[in-house]
Amino acid sequence: MFKNALVYRIDQWEPPTQAEIAQRLEGSRFAECGPTQPEAAGWVEPRGEKHGALLESVAGQLILKLCSEAKPVPSGVVKQQLEAKLDQIEQATGRRPKGKAKRELKEQIVHELLPRAFPKRSSTLVWIDRRQAGADRREQREEGRCHRHAAGRAVRRPATGTAADGALAGHGNVGWLSDKEPPRGFSVDRECELKQPDSEKAAVRYARHTLEIDEVGEHIKQGKLPTQLALTWNSRVSFVLTDALVLKKIKLLDVVLEGSGQSDADGGFDADVAITTGELRGLLPDLIDALGGPLEQPSAA
Repeated sequence: MFKNALVYRIDQWEPPTQAEIAQRLEGSRFAECGPTQPEAAGWVEPRGEKHGALLESVAGQLILKLCSEAKPVPSGVVKQQLEAKLDQIEQATGRRPKGKAKRELKEQIVHELLPRAFPKRSSTLVWIDRRQAGADRREQREEGRCHRHAAGRAVRRPATGTAADGALAGHGNVGWLSDKEPPRGFSVDRECELKQPDSEKAAVRYARHTLEIDEVGEHIKQGKLPTQLALTWNSRVSFVLTDALVLKKIKLLDVVLEGSGQSDADGGFDADVAITTGELRGLLPDLIDALGGPLEQPSAA
């Protein structure tokens, strides 16, 4: 159900009733872009049923789905038409538009091309737990949109006692890679990216390769920091952790799926939600603890 995830905390939130949340969502139901509208965003049915509920509650977990649509106009086409228009004006007046006049011409061309642009849609599945919060993010650009739509409350990424890149490298007495000591409950898999934190951004990537080699430690000694590391939690969930605390390539392992015993009568939606959120509710606190625990931050004005 979740392939990639960004984790957020909702601060000082008194959960409204499900009816109140559903009412708010109805006010922002998704509507596709108009002929000259470049983008649109709104809530759609998590189950995929037309005119269905915009909020689903499964085993106490709240599930929402944000849909975004954009109508990108090819930059090459805009540039071509703009140059032709500028040439035409220059021939007629002897002056080539620049600055504000050029920008206005470009905006006019984009506006004229929008009705012919093909819309592209993407969706973001949002999971709200009253004690934890997670969101499946297939597109990083959706982050700001989810912030603006998220239940009318401020959300922020959790801070931990040890930065993810330092923990993975072995700074802060953690030693996941350099000392080959992953935290309890986790094992290091066979994928990693190390990057030099300077202007050159020199990078080394390992794929399907054991990481229990001295070469990895040497790269870390030279100053490279892990930006991605593949891990498995309790032999139940595998994922790739990034230095920005993003979980990628989330996969439930066979031991979880074989022991689920869930009915597929509803098309699998309820079973997927219950199984996936159940596992992530165990994984996320363990991961935060492995990174030094949550770091409390003062509320912003």
